[in-house]
Amino acid sequence: MRKLIASILLVSFVACSASVQAREENPFITSKEIDLVKLLPPPPANDSPQTKAELSEILALQAARTPAMVARSQADATEDIWRFADVMGVKFKRDQLPLFAQFFQRVVDSEGAVVDTYKDIWKRPRPFIYSELVKPVVKLSRSGAYPSGHATAGTLMGIVLSNMVPEKRAEIMARAAEYANNRIIGGVHYRSDIETGRITGTVIAARLQTRDDFNTAFDAAKKELRGVLELGPDPADSM
Repeated sequence: MRKLIASILLVSFVACSASVQAREENPFITSKEIDLVKLLPPPPANDSPQTKAELSEILALQAARTPAMVARSQADATEDIWRFADVMGVKFKRDQLPLFAQFFQRVVDSEGAVVDTYKDIWKRPRPFIYSELVKPVVKLSRSGAYPSGHATAGTLMGIVLSNMVPEKRAEIMARAAEYANNRIIGGVHYRSDIETGRITGTVIAARLQTRDDFNTAFDAAKKELRGVLELGPDPADSM
């Protein structure tokens, strides 16, 4: 009986691992197609005035952050489109938007497929590694800090989502900015990590719009989303 249970658990684990692996290998674009070394300056040196100034900002926010700010930064540690639900409304739910959910998983996968390579090239230490004065309140990561993957993903998701629902563009992009800034509040990124993440997210979004596979999936996801939200066709589509 024990052998049978062990076999079932092993099969389940392998199946789950295969599913995760398949999802991770399904980005629209990778670092082979976007060279961040040519796009971004190198991160500030550890002993530079800029890093020291950015560390001071982190420590000031750390002293001022409230329980509500901590909770918000912890919730935003999740990289998925559903963090925009507070802007999009009560109908913005995964179970009602299967095509949309699948599409945005590929969008988020694209962030990692581009950014992770360059994090490993630059290897900027996280603030809490650089200074023991930094007390993070979100899940720790030992990957390079520069550029911020969360800021990249938040900006990328915000641009793509606002292109689907331009009626809410200002609110969506404000939420994307908050999502990125919460990495500083959480104590795991410097300001320059966030700024270059926003640049990277914008570049990825622009590059994706030149791809036929992205545009086909985008159109289907947009139609589903606007239908569920009862927004009707985007007026810009008829222009």
